[in-house]
Amino acid sequence: MSKDSTAKLLNLIEKQRNKKKKEKFSGTFLDYLQIVQKDSTAAKSAHKRLYESILSHGVEKFDESDARYSRFKSGTNVKKYEYFSNEFFGMERVVSKVMNFLKSAAAKGEESRQVLLLMGPVGAGKSALVEHIKTALESETFYHLKDDPQRGDPLHLVPRSLRKDFEKILGIEIEGDISPVARYRLLEDLDGKYENYPVIESTFSQRARRGIAVVPPMDANSQDTSVLIGTEDISKLDLYPEDDPRILSLNGAFNVGNRGIVEFVEIFKNEIEFLHIILTATQEKRIPSPGKNAMIHFDGVILSHCNEAEWNRFKSEHTNEAILDRILKIEVPYVLELDQEIKIYEKMINRSDFKNIHIAPHTLKIASMFAIMSRMKESQKCDILTKLKIYNGDDVIEKGRVKKIDINDLKEEAYREGMSGISTRFIMKSIDSAISDSDTNYITPMSIMDSLITQVKEQIISEDDKTRYLEIIQKIIRDEYLSILETEIAKAFITAYEEQAQTLFDSYLDNAECYTTNEKFEDRVTKEERDPDEQFMRSIEEQIGITGSSRDGFRSDVTAYMFSKMRRGDVIKYTSYGPLKEAIESYLISSVKDIARIVTKSKTRDDEQRKKHSEMVETLIESYGYTEDSAQAILTYASNNLWRDS
Repeated sequence: MSKDSTAKLLNLIEKQRNKKKKEKFSGTFLDYLQIVQKDSTAAKSAHKRLYESILSHGVEKFDESDARYSRFKSGTNVKKYEYFSNEFFGMERVVSKVMNFLKSAAAKGEESRQVLLLMGPVGAGKSALVEHIKTALESETFYHLKDDPQRGDPLHLVPRSLRKDFEKILGIEIEGDISPVARYRLLEDLDGKYENYPVIESTFSQRARRGIAVVPPMDANSQDTSVLIGTEDISKLDLYPEDDPRILSLNGAFNVGNRGIVEFVEIFKNEIEFLHIILTATQEKRIPSPGKNAMIHFDGVILSHCNEAEWNRFKSEHTNEAILDRILKIEVPYVLELDQEIKIYEKMINRSDFKNIHIAPHTLKIASMFAIMSRMKESQKCDILTKLKIYNGDDVIEKGRVKKIDINDLKEEAYREGMSGISTRFIMKSIDSAISDSDTNYITPMSIMDSLITQVKEQIISEDDKTRYLEIIQKIIRDEYLSILETEIAKAFITAYEEQAQTLFDSYLDNAECYTTNEKFEDRVTKEERDPDEQFMRSIEEQIGITGSSRDGFRSDVTAYMFSKMRRGDVIKYTSYGPLKEAIESYLISSVKDIARIVTKSKTRDDEQRKKHSEMVETLIESYGYTEDSAQAILTYASNNLWRDS
């Protein structure tokens, strides 16, 4: 390391060391009461502190104009919480349920005496969500009794006979008692003068086991209640009686997590006897102390998570009813929105050392499509690809249909959707494998499809699932990618594609409007009046299978949709109505298909074709985000798979 680098590092160390840290409070209980009189929020409950900490980052309702608003089932109050927005995608409904739980618990509703359980399939984000929730407390501070292993609320010092008076003066409710250790110190060291009891301010810290505790799953042989409530110090049993608080070592999860959070990882992997402490910790807000000491007050948020199989096994035992009654379950399904699923992999790749690898356009989309389709249930209303597009908010009308399919109808017939299928971990392993297997500095949709096929064959145990997944990749996704690729190459080939598409759109809209209202059509250039061009409209509509009597309904729907957008002041573009956009693009592509095929597949090109090919590659690079190598790779794939001669 150079001298300059060493000097810079030393400078950073000195700056950090000399940085003035906020001075934390240290005083007596009487001093603390003055703080509470000025600001009653200094004495928050654990649930209220956590709720307000997350809320302080910002929250907003989904606006009705938001493209994703209509995708949430009507009647659900889904909000966007800023604290989660850059970490979790497509999980707004789950997050809103968690925040509703905390809101009710903060108001001392029944939820304050419940365990919050996140239940869902592997890799759905349960543990990551809990971890992020715990992190919300890391920057928070709280006041507690000094040298109390339970870090109890200083207000618990107030004798019960005076609590009503204190509550009236301070404007808060006092609930709970000091721990046996704090009681012993109050009586023996301070002669019962609780106004002199030392109070300090501390920050929450998971690493320091201060206000945040984690209980890992344990087998029957290793689990011990001391993990939850601490133990007795055997070395002191010869010195003090069994009921003497001085023998207590209150270092269990419910001691450490008091005033903050206790997390149970894979909670139902533990034996039922191990979980009995939850009964009193929730309903009575008290936990047993080790040995023969009194019960200890507990004020904390109990978070837990498990998979569906463990939940079903646990609830099937009727002897577990008491614990089940103290659990509020929130299901955490896999994401079913394509755009949100893509964001998950973008985030994960950007946080890895693979971020410098070029990922060709549509690569992550292809991987995400497979993940989501594996999680979906079959429907009689549409095929699985159409369902994926509808869930993603696309305007889709299946060929031969006139009316759009209602997203809520699809969700109601498959309410358990998203609770099984391919996990995000599986997809990331496939992406990692594709990158590792590549001899180049890029991966393409073709390489990710190959990697997914390999992973399915090697990792999926169920033969039925394996067959279904391979069909999704090799048939549905492959055909969809060829369609995407065909459109993209044709767009790159056609000069002024957007302008041509908009012209076709405007012309179709004018004709459809006149047809629907039974009026004459006025040519935009010549101003000549004539009948709507039936042949032109049909040539567009046939691209998406609109024929026969369904034409009238389609034209009416298009016209009504566009008028509604105009009334709202929206800009009208050829992309405004999904089915018409698809028809126009298909029309444009079919008109240049033969030329594009020659340019793409030709091995010996003339000067004009070489020029057109170079322009096409340049457009793919500049407008679509390919590199020269990845553009050539997808063109080679296209030449072997698109527009085959019969």
